[in-house]
Amino acid sequence: MAKTFEEPSGGLHNVLATGTLLTGTIVTESDFRVDGRVDGEINCKGKIVIGTKGIVKGNITTVNAEIFGTIEGSVKAYERLILKSTAVVKGDIFIQTLEIEPGACLNGSCTMSGKEGVTANTGFNAAANVQKPK
Repeated sequence: MAKTFEEPSGGLHNVLATGTLLTGTIVTESDFRVDGRVDGEINCKGKIVIGTKGIVKGNITTVNAEIFGTIEGSVKAYERLILKSTAVVKGDIFIQTLEIEPGACLNGSCTMSGKEGVTANTGFNAAANVQKPK
């Protein structure tokens, strides 16, 4: 089940709990953590965290991402993508800054450029143009 929590700092973040399957497109203005499974796209104006048991089968568009789990699809990160040692990414990534811990697995191409390059090369600007629900 997806829940929204208010952090002590006053910010909001959403959580998809372990054992939960969500099918469809997720659009969020705030940070988002996936510990369950998403079959579909995620568009996030904040930071997305895929937990060690988290699985995303679809494309991710976000400002920042920290991956501990599995992604089968492309990742477009306007600022930073961090692949932790347990991360498995099967798809292309388009990023400004990339951090990869030893043990992480990336099977796909990597396009790395500045903010303007991520926007120009992918048509992506998470800060301004995350898809809105119809």
